[in-house]
Amino acid sequence: MDFSLVDVFGVEDFSGNPVAVVHGATSLSPDQMQRITRWLNLSETTFLLPPTDPQADYRVRIFTLDREMPFAGHPTLGTAHAWLEAGGAPRNAGVVIQECGAGLVPLRRDGERLAFAAPPLIRSGPVDEDKLAEIAGVLGIARDRILDAAWADNGPGWAAVLLGSAEEVLALEPARYHPSRMEIGVVGPYPAGRDAAYEIRAIFSDPFGGLIEDPVTGSLNASVAQWMLETGRVTAPYQASQGTRLGRTGSVSITEADDQVWIGGRTRTLFRGRSAF
Repeated sequence: MDFSLVDVFGVEDFSGNPVAVVHGATSLSPDQMQRITRWLNLSETTFLLPPTDPQADYRVRIFTLDREMPFAGHPTLGTAHAWLEAGGAPRNAGVVIQECGAGLVPLRRDGERLAFAAPPLIRSGPVDEDKLAEIAGVLGIARDRILDAAWADNGPGWAAVLLGSAEEVLALEPARYHPSRMEIGVVGPYPAGRDAAYEIRAIFSDPFGGLIEDPVTGSLNASVAQWMLETGRVTAPYQASQGTRLGRTGSVSITEADDQVWIGGRTRTLFRGRSAF
């Protein structure tokens, strides 16, 4: 089987979030997919399969280090990129339809950039006070530093919290361990006139209780965009920055067309290979 390592959302090479894409994975069982993902030790690995829905161009299974995900953002862009680069031809010119656990996800191409249609949230609304206190504890801040919060779950389980500024977001020193599972998105606005409207950080649990920061997170940017736009805090188009504290230069573009939010960024294959089994 061929595989690709695709950099997603990076302004420069090796500055975004990598995803491994395994092509022609029909012979692999879910257990094998999970084992490969753990061995590669990236945040996600995806496996390309023929579609089962007649409207889809391909099907993908998305695995993290400990579970299969119905949807994830940077793996969606990276998988579409790898499929197109390998000669995939969309049924409808200009639009790629991905089939995944969350259903059908449309994507569109613009040069080196791809964008996916933000899927509907499976959980939204206010976050209860006990959870907010727990999140504040993980982030190492007082509860009153959180100006607003909402469930922003389109698959991974994100709870999003708003701080007063991008500077506050960048200054956070989150805990490295937490006994219960956490998926926290932290958002803070930049001053007017900056290239990015927001700085975003994504903190989530690994399989052993450790807390990891994701370099650039498409699913979180999608749900945060829906939240920010719905509450009138921003208008599209805008850019979001992520990965700064990790030495990355993630740049996520948010646009709106026909009442649909689109999440886009640069995608580029940096390594290709072939499995030895």
